[in-house]
Amino acid sequence: MRRLRFNGTDSKNGGCPAVHEDLDTGDIVVQGTPLTDPEDVAQLQHFGPGDAAVIVPRELLVNHGPKEVTRVPKLIDLAEFGQLFNHFDHSAWHLETRHGYASDREDPDYAEFLATRTAPCDLESDWCANIRRQTSAGKYVGRVRVVDNPPTEGQLFLLSYAKCNAATGEDVRNLWREDAERLRLPAEDFWIFDSRLVAVLRFDDEDAFHDVEVITEPAEVLRYCQVRDAAVHGSVPFDQFAAQLATSN
Repeated sequence: MRRLRFNGTDSKNGGCPAVHEDLDTGDIVVQGTPLTDPEDVAQLQHFGPGDAAVIVPRELLVNHGPKEVTRVPKLIDLAEFGQLFNHFDHSAWHLETRHGYASDREDPDYAEFLATRTAPCDLESDWCANIRRQTSAGKYVGRVRVVDNPPTEGQLFLLSYAKCNAATGEDVRNLWREDAERLRLPAEDFWIFDSRLVAVLRFDDEDAFHDVEVITEPAEVLRYCQVRDAAVHGSVPFDQFAAQLATSN
């Protein structure tokens, strides 16, 4: 059972609407008049069958909603993160900034790349099949990969694998690290879904994936969208980047 604390109400008789706070989780519970008109409910985005909407005055949230300025991180596991790729509405975009990834080095395809200098491409894998479905439905999927000079083996592997990414309909681009620093891009790996949700991928010192932090606060999401725009503007398509790299070598 939740331990709820009454935060306040703007009602003159002490009734509804009101705000409560869960003392253990920090969750906010808002009570108010239910929104029931089907035409009104139909306008709500991401409204699930078990959800309920209530109507409250703006002043109620201003006066009695949480005021802390320190954001509490929301972490999700790999399974929940994977579901984001099945349910986005129009766009998914990735910034890759690491020198390498433990998951790549543990993949048999990586060993084949080291032997042949060409990354295998399995378009029937679960990942590729899903991205093909999404892009075939008209959705945008893209990424910018930051590359060191000279590139690491892990970055060369991903540059070769980009042909497979592109075959699924992804817009794959690359950017030199010195240009990324000039553009003041953060040294973070993250996905942006529908320009409303950011999933920041967190790794340990051995490049192993650890967990995902989800950000939905509009001002923070906007900041990441601005990073995306700068990264896309400063990058070039992967095949053009690979050609430039081959010429320089």
